Amino acid sequence: MARAVSQPSCLGYPLSIFFIVINEFCERFSYYGMRAVLVLYFKYFLQWDDNLSTAIYHTFVALCYLTPILGALIADSWLGKFKTIVSLSIVYTIGQAIMSVSSINDLTDHNRDGSPDNVSVHIALSMIGLILIALGTGGIKPCVSAFGGDQFEDHQEKQRTRFFSIFYLSINAGSLLSTIITPILRAQECGIHSKQRCYPLAFGVPAALMAVALVVFIVGSRMYKKVQPQGNIMIQVSKCIGFAIKNRFRHRSKEFPKREHWLDWASEKYDKRLIAQTKMVLKVLFLYIPLPMFWALFDQQGSRWTLQATTMDGNFGSIQIQPDQMQTVNPILIIIMVPVVDALVYPLIKKCKINFTPLRKITVGMFLASLAFVAAALVQVQIDKTLPVFPAAGQSQIKIINLGTNDATVQFEPKLQSVDVMSLKSTGYMTFETSQLQSVNIASGNKTINAVVKLPGGSRHTLGVKNTATGIDIKWLFDNVTSKPEEGNNLIRFINNLPDAVNVTMGDSSFGTLMPLSASNYNLFPGGRKDKIVAIRNSIPCSVTSKAFGFGSAYTIVINRCVEDTLDVTYSEDIPPNTVHMAWQIPQYFILTCAEVVFSVTGLEFSYSQAPSNMKAVLQAGWLLTVAVGNIIVLIVAGASKLSEQWAEYVLFAALLLAVCIIFAVMAYFYTYTDVNAIEAQLDEEEKKQAKKDQDVYEKQSEAVSQM
Repeated sequence: MARAVSQPSCLGYPLSIFFIVINEFCERFSYYGMRAVLVLYFKYFLQWDDNLSTAIYHTFVALCYLTPILGALIADSWLGKFKTIVSLSIVYTIGQAIMSVSSINDLTDHNRDGSPDNVSVHIALSMIGLILIALGTGGIKPCVSAFGGDQFEDHQEKQRTRFFSIFYLSINAGSLLSTIITPILRAQECGIHSKQRCYPLAFGVPAALMAVALVVFIVGSRMYKKVQPQGNIMIQVSKCIGFAIKNRFRHRSKEFPKREHWLDWASEKYDKRLIAQTKMVLKVLFLYIPLPMFWALFDQQGSRWTLQATTMDGNFGSIQIQPDQMQTVNPILIIIMVPVVDALVYPLIKKCKINFTPLRKITVGMFLASLAFVAAALVQVQIDKTLPVFPAAGQSQIKIINLGTNDATVQFEPKLQSVDVMSLKSTGYMTFETSQLQSVNIASGNKTINAVVKLPGGSRHTLGVKNTATGIDIKWLFDNVTSKPEEGNNLIRFINNLPDAVNVTMGDSSFGTLMPLSASNYNLFPGGRKDKIVAIRNSIPCSVTSKAFGFGSAYTIVINRCVEDTLDVTYSEDIPPNTVHMAWQIPQYFILTCAEVVFSVTGLEFSYSQAPSNMKAVLQAGWLLTVAVGNIIVLIVAGASKLSEQWAEYVLFAALLLAVCIIFAVMAYFYTYTDVNAIEAQLDEEEKKQAKKDQDVYEKQSEAVSQM
C-alpha cells in the first residue's frame, strides 16, 4: 500500500522526482569518482604490485554487484525502499569518509619522511571503507530507480518513461564528470609535513557528494509516495524452485510418472501462475550463464587498462591527461554511440533485410569486446618495445659519461668490449656478465689508466671519465633505479663537472651541495614540464631552464660551466621517456564501447521482454550478478594464468571470450522467444474460468443446503 501524501507537481511531473534525480547524480559522481583513482591508490599509495591491485579492485567491484540482492531483500521484505535508501546511504557516506581518511599520508608518517610508517593502518581503514561503500552503493542500486517509478500515477506512463531517460542521463553525467575531475584532484600535491599525491582530496570530494546526495534525498521526504514492503518475489521464486527439487528427489522412483518440466513438481504447493512465471525466468537465467565473461573484460578498463596508461605519454598539446582520466573515453563515447546506433546503425541493418535479433546483438557485443582486448594487446606490445631492459642477477650494466674535453676510448677487459666516447657525450647502458668483468682500460688524449672493476651483480652503474692536466679521473656512480618511473614522473640527478663545489636546485627541489665530480641522488619530478635549474657557485647564482622532459624517464644532468650567469648543461638519458601515446588506447575504448552498446542495452531490453511483469526485479538481480561473477573471473584467470607478459594476458582474455561467444551463439540458435503477454493472458483466462467454475460449484452447494 502507498501512503497517502500530497504530490506537488512541476511541468506535469511529481516534484519529488527532481530530488531523486539529483540524488542519483551525486551518488554516481561519488562512486565513479572514487573508483577512477582506486587502482592507482592501491599501487602508488599502498605500494601493492599490479596483480594485487587488480585483484582487490575486481573483488571490490564484484562485491558492489553482489550486494544489490541484499538491498532488494531488505527493501521489499522489511524496511521499504525509502528507509533502505536512507539507511544504506548513511553507511555509504561513512565508507567514503573512511576512504578519504585512510589516504592521509601524515596519519602515520611520524618521522615525516614522506612515507607512511604503518601501512597496515591505511590498508585496514581502506578495506573497512570499501566494504561499507560496496554495501551502500550495491544496496541502494535496485531501490532508487524503482522508488522513482513509484512516484508516478498509473495515468503518467509517458512521464514515467521520460523520468527513466533523465535518470540514466544523470548516471552518465555523474560518472563522466567525476572521472574527469577526481584524477585532476589526485594529481595535485597536498600534505601537512610532506607533499604527496592528493588522494585525500580525490576521495574526499566523492565523500562530500555522497553526503549531499543523502541530504537532498531526505529533504524531499514529505513529498514522496512511499510504498510499504509487500514481500519479495525473489524469495517466492527461490522457495518454489527449492520445493520442486525436494519434491522430485522424494518421488524419484519409477512408480511416479514423469512430469513435463521439473518445476511442475512444485504444483502440489504452488499455483500454476508462479510455476509458469518461474519457468520463463529460469529460461532467461540459463542464457545468462556465459555472460559474465563479457564483464570480466569490460571492467578491466578501471584496472589493467588504467595501469597500461601509466606507461604511456599523456601529453595532448597544452593538456596533460592523467592515466585514470582515459576512462572518460567510455562515457563520452556512450553518449555519442547510443543515439547513433539506435537512429542510424540499426535502421540501416534493417534496410539490408538482416534479422538482427537481440541475441545476435549480444553475440556481436561479445565478439567486439574480444577484439578490443586484441587491440589492447597490440598496444601493449608496442609499449613493451620501449621499456628498458634491466640487468639480471648475474649481470652488470655500465654506461659511460665523458666529462672531459678530449675524446676517450674505454676497453673492458679481458677484451669484452671497446667503445669510443666523444667529449661531453655519453653511451647507452652496456650489459656484461659480472663474473667476467675484471678491469677497465681508458685512453684519452695522450694519457691512459687501468682500473680494477668490482661491481655487485644485478645493478646499473655510470662511469664518469675526465681527462685533466694531472691524468685521467674516473668516478663510479651507483644507479639505484631498478624500474621505470611510473605515473609519468621523471627521475633527475646532477653531476658537478665544475672545479668548485656548487649548490643545485631545480624547481622547488634542492639537490644540496655537490663537490667536483660528485653526483646527487635522483629526485622525482612530474612529467611533461620544464623547470628552472639554479647552480650557486662561490655565492654567484647561475641558471638555465631545463628542456621539457617526457613522461616516465630518468636523466643525469651534467653541469659543465657558467657563462655570463647562464648555466651550460648536458643531458644523459638513463631511462627513455614513454613514447607510445595514450591516444593509441582510444581504438580499444571505441571497440569496447560499441560492444557495450549492443551488449548491455540489448541485454536489459531482451531480459525485460522475456520476463513476467512481476519478476523484472528477479532478472535485474540476475543481470547484476553476471557483473559480479565477471569480476570474480578476472581474479581466477589472472591468478591462475601466471603470465609474465601483459600482452599475453590480454590475448588470453580475448580468446576465452571468443570461445564463450561461440558457445552463446549455439545457445541462442536453439532459444525460442517467449510471448510473455500471450502466456500471462492465457493464465488470466484460465484463472477466470476456474474462478467461474468455483463460483458455480459454490452456488450449487448453497442451493442444495437451502433446500434441505
